[in-house]
Order: sequence, then structure tokens, then C-alpha cells
Amino acid sequence: MTMPIYASAEQVMRDRSEYARKGIARGRSVIVLKYADGVLFVAENPSSTLHKVSEIYDRIGFAAVGRYSEFENLRQAGIRFADVRGYQNDPRDVTSRSLANVYATTLGTYFTEQIKPFEVEICVAEVGRSPEHDTMYRLTYDGSIVDEPQYIVMGGQTDAANSALKDAYLEGMALGDAVSVAVKALSVGSPSTGNGGPEILPLNKLEIAVLERDRPRRAFRRITGATLSALLPKSAAGKAVVDVDLPEGESES
Repeated sequence: MTMPIYASAEQVMRDRSEYARKGIARGRSVIVLKYADGVLFVAENPSSTLHKVSEIYDRIGFAAVGRYSEFENLRQAGIRFADVRGYQNDPRDVTSRSLANVYATTLGTYFTEQIKPFEVEICVAEVGRSPEHDTMYRLTYDGSIVDEPQYIVMGGQTDAANSALKDAYLEGMALGDAVSVAVKALSVGSPSTGNGGPEILPLNKLEIAVLERDRPRRAFRRITGATLSALLPKSAAGKAVVDVDLPEGESES
């Protein structure tokens, strides 16, 4: 009789973690950070149609790295959850914390019960009525939640980008300064800029959005075109803008 192959529970969890981490690391990075008037999202993304940054609810945003089809399904599920809770109860009951808890349950269930875990890492952010009420939650492939106080770097060369942000980030930055800091940090270690060279990512490879505190209801706003060009470092803004579809297909982002 052939004996079945045995692997300990610890080994299975390690293998799943390694599988998910490798998938996420192959993606392009996303940076989410707090600035004076809200929360800023900056993603390396050459696609004009496959978004890595989106709105979930009136004052809640979503960013993700990893396998596009998986985090897009999570994004849509989050929108449905928020709409139903806001309709059945009160829009004030829809918070980034409640949404992060739902995502954590889903990710944790898949990680422990399914053969293949989600190859994603996501951020759920909410802009408050004052800076001290802004929140950013990082959720990893295994359902872990971390409440980040200043900024989040996900996907790609996170160590290099984290080091650059640690040196340059300041509390209460204006939008222009925050965009400049985030784009420069995102460019460090990016394959598109020669793996750590001084070149800044061009405008056509960036996806940028904000949750603005003073917008009357829906805080989410994408920054594109001339408005984005005016905020970017000159080396990035001066390059031609060309819409390019994502070359990796659904594997990403």
C-alpha cells in the first residue's frame, strides 16, 4: 500500500505564506499615506482601465497589489457590503474598520481552508473630519490587520520604498509635497526606473487618487491630466502621457 504524503500543519502554512508573498512581490508597488487634507494613494500602474486604487464608499478608499482578478473580486464584495449596511442601518455605520474586519475574515478563511490563498495585499483607508480621525488598515493574504499611523507600502520592492519614505515623510504635508515624496519613493527599486536609479516614474505609469477631507460627500477623487502633471516632479511630468494596457494581464498590478 502506498502511504499518503504527510506534511505538518506548520509546513503547510509556511508553504502557503511563501506562495502568497512571492505572488505579491512580483507586482508593482502602491503607496498610501496621510497628508494635511486627507489620504493620498499613489500606484505604479501603466493601465488606464485596470485600477489598483478605487472608491468603496463615501469617505472610504481601497488600494491593492497582487493578482488583479482576486483583489477586484474583493473590491466589489466590499462595495456590496458597504451599500447594504448603509442602506439597512445608517451610512455612518459603514466604516473602514468594519470593512477591514470583513476582508480579514475572508482572507483568513481562504488562507486556512483553501489549497491556494489569495495572492493579494490590500489597504482600506477612511478620511475623517479631522486628521486624527483618518485611518489606514493594511490587510495581508492571511487576514492579518495592521492599523498604520502614517503610510503603507505594498508590493514590489517594499524595503527600498519604505526606506525612502522614512527619510522624507513629514506629518501634515501639502498635497504637492506628498505626491512628490510618494512618487520618488515609488520610483526607488522600480524595474521601470532601472532598479533604484535616479529616474522618476513618468506620468503615464502612475495612478493617483485622494480622499479629500473637505469634499462635501464623496471624498474620493482621481488626479489626472494637467492637475496631476502640475503636482509631479518635473522629470516625471515632462514625459509624454500614453495610455498603455497592463502587460502582465491579470497577474499584475
